Amino acid sequence: MTKLKYIAALTATALTIALFGSFTLASAYPVDAENTGIKRLVGTNPATSASGATKLPEGALLSEREIQLNLANTLGAFWDFKESERDPALQAALDKMFKSRSSSYGLVIADITDPDDIAWAGVQENRSQIPGSVGKIITMLGFFSELEKAFPNIADRERILATRMVTAGEWVKWDSHGVKRYDPEANRVRSATIKPGETFALSEWLDFTTAYSANAAAATIWKEAVLLRHFGAAYPPSAEQEAEFFKTTPKKDLWTLSSDLVTEPMIKAGLDPDVFWIGSYWTRTAKTLIPGNGGSRGTPLEMARYLIRLEQGRLVDNWTSLTLKKYLYMTSRRYRYVFSDELKPAAVYFKSGSLYRCVPEEGFECGKYKGNGLNAMNSIAIIETPAKNSVEQKRYVVALTSDVRKVNSAWDHSRIGAAVDKVIRTREAATIAENASAAEISGAGG
Repeated sequence: MTKLKYIAALTATALTIALFGSFTLASAYPVDAENTGIKRLVGTNPATSASGATKLPEGALLSEREIQLNLANTLGAFWDFKESERDPALQAALDKMFKSRSSSYGLVIADITDPDDIAWAGVQENRSQIPGSVGKIITMLGFFSELEKAFPNIADRERILATRMVTAGEWVKWDSHGVKRYDPEANRVRSATIKPGETFALSEWLDFTTAYSANAAAATIWKEAVLLRHFGAAYPPSAEQEAEFFKTTPKKDLWTLSSDLVTEPMIKAGLDPDVFWIGSYWTRTAKTLIPGNGGSRGTPLEMARYLIRLEQGRLVDNWTSLTLKKYLYMTSRRYRYVFSDELKPAAVYFKSGSLYRCVPEEGFECGKYKGNGLNAMNSIAIIETPAKNSVEQKRYVVALTSDVRKVNSAWDHSRIGAAVDKVIRTREAATIAENASAAEISGAGG
């Protein structure tokens, strides 16, 4: 059976099951995993030919079994930046590329192609700024840490993710991020914001957090992590038990629970929450239900270290690390840092976050990702190129932050992403493209 026929057969099965209402969708995560409960992925599968679905590039079509941790069970399993000298060629290339550019850039790259000989370099790698939605990977880690504590058995964890149904409440107010939903009867994918009263599986809330960066989903996942910590193996609670818990527990204690559950797995993995941190919930209403302490921050070095720990299988355990990697694989589409044509053949595991602010300025027209008061952009990615494992494949980790005012930061990161890919291949400085068409610049946003 050819690969195309194989995918088509799987999808046909998924469509049949979906039409009969079962949660056990033999669907696609990435394109052939079963029983995830993530319904929108049936429509994402190219073989479904659903209207409204995003066209996936070649590098986004790996099968589940092809996604692996690159450093687990290797000599690189305990490698760390602080114990390794910078690679002279990589460092010279980056220094040359960024010598005349904005001082707001911070960048770390780590070539992990050979786990026995990892090479890294950086530019202002300790420069700190608000990480924006990149901080959602901290929320995800806290959730999976509590899931493992309550359900050490992996089969139980998988069951909970697929079958625990969570109805959107006050926590989702308010969010502008639309998420994709698949209608099997119409064979159509559509996008809409999450509204109170809608119900999704835990796995879908996690997918919405990474693939669409939905603040509503991230707030809900953090809330579920608090419930896991409190109820343990008795999770999930009834609606009445959940309501009573949040009603009777002081807000200060709720924040302590929230803070502890994300701090502990970071420290256990050798990460520093004093450097990489998210200090409040993701939606306006959630911040009133559980007030945080602010101070969200992140550096390229600590963001890159998070990805290294993931590849080492040190984020809780191997299963959690691999599951997190799979969630980072199926993004809504390739945009920002991973937008360029150069990365289309690559498998990318990606998260980004932006914050921009406009202030009145004569002669300047402000726009999305083009703030003049603030224009922060943060990108983290694991790149495997080409996507299929071979002797030609390069594997590397990158974290890039910037605050270049009056420049479209989404396009800016995409052209740096293309240049960094060439640096990894050649160990020489690459030209960062300066110009593009209006369509290319617009397309890099997301």
